[in-house]
Amino acid sequence: MGGDASPADETLPVIRETERQALPWLRSAVEMASAGLIRCNDKTKRPTAASVAEMAKVLTGGDFYPDVPIASYAWPLLLQAGGLAQLNGTKLELTPRGRGVLATPTAATVHDLWRRWLTNGVIDEFSRIDAIKGQGIPNVLTAVKGRRAVIQDALSSLTVGDWVGVDELFGRMRRRRQNPKIARSERGLFRLYIGHVEYGSLGYSGYSDWSIVEGRYTLAVLFEYAASLGLIDVEYARPEGARTDYHENWGTEDLPFLSRYDGLLALRLNALGAYATGITPDYDAPATLRTSPGSISVLPNFDVVMLGESDSTAISLLTRFADRTSDQVFRLSKQRLLEALGNNHRLDELTAFLGEVAELPDTVRQLLKDVSGMTGAVQDRGVVRLVECTDPATVVMITRDRTLRRYCTPVGTHHLAVDLEHEAAFRAGLLRAGFVLTSS
Repeated sequence: MGGDASPADETLPVIRETERQALPWLRSAVEMASAGLIRCNDKTKRPTAASVAEMAKVLTGGDFYPDVPIASYAWPLLLQAGGLAQLNGTKLELTPRGRGVLATPTAATVHDLWRRWLTNGVIDEFSRIDAIKGQGIPNVLTAVKGRRAVIQDALSSLTVGDWVGVDELFGRMRRRRQNPKIARSERGLFRLYIGHVEYGSLGYSGYSDWSIVEGRYTLAVLFEYAASLGLIDVEYARPEGARTDYHENWGTEDLPFLSRYDGLLALRLNALGAYATGITPDYDAPATLRTSPGSISVLPNFDVVMLGESDSTAISLLTRFADRTSDQVFRLSKQRLLEALGNNHRLDELTAFLGEVAELPDTVRQLLKDVSGMTGAVQDRGVVRLVECTDPATVVMITRDRTLRRYCTPVGTHHLAVDLEHEAAFRAGLLRAGFVLTSS
């Protein structure tokens, strides 16, 4: 199928075993939302370009391409569709369900995200085929839910562990009448076009071949969502020049590719995909994805050493709590652990993980104990309104008032702290007591 290569390789096909990165990617996406680092358009719910760029930086191994967003675009949408996060204005914030996943992301979460995307996906994946215009015209496109069901059927009909080429998959789908029909009618098909609204209309004979319309939609769902969730391992090359089936269409001379997904060459349904699509009732991670005792060594000098083949889940966790000093070595330190706690990571997660995979030296145990003891020593109690009084007697008078004392706390001899949620009641109480709160 092709040799292993880095995602940035522009010449050789790349194989990505996405099952390895599914849970680290899930955790990274949830952590970004927890930290308030994902912003989306409040109407379309699509992530901003800046948030997509930041997401690409935290995905283990990087996005599929360094310059063509796929997984980094999909994850903010998957969090919303799965009920793990919701928009507060333009900022994505975790829901209670999302906060639970932050503690323990599992294959069941991936299963749930795929199922929820099938029925509640935030966007129409066909809209990501930028070169095909006219999609916003009313009554042109079919309902997206039915199309996704077709892709689910196509995936669940694959043999787990067997590679299948994209064009072979297209042929199978057509023979089995698995057709994710895009245009509602022939008239609707004429409304879709490439390049020019009239000359480039897909309604002309040969301009809307299955691979150009239904096939491109299939690639979008598979590459951007199934692969990002880790359901299919993928072989892919650069999209430029990967497919030539659209070259006969009018106005395509200057298009390096019809869709960003043109580079997908082949796919393989893996164990996680079999579980998510319902082929198997439970998920049993392949042995190569499990971290076994003895595969990690923790040294007295605070080095955590990965032995043998690297484990993506372990690497993702260690990256959050330690500095990576080489490919296989992480260094624990008080400062780095405190920074992790400041970013809302839980120390007990690291402690439990290390305790399962290695014997902890006394020096490391003491470090973890010391940092744990520092947790909670300083706490953020939220934002308050600081009120200055002319003299200590006014402070005493207000804090002794039966109503006002419920809404404020003395700070030193001349100031009061008022919770913002009680500010209106505090102002009203001041008026009744004969005071007016003025601004400086």
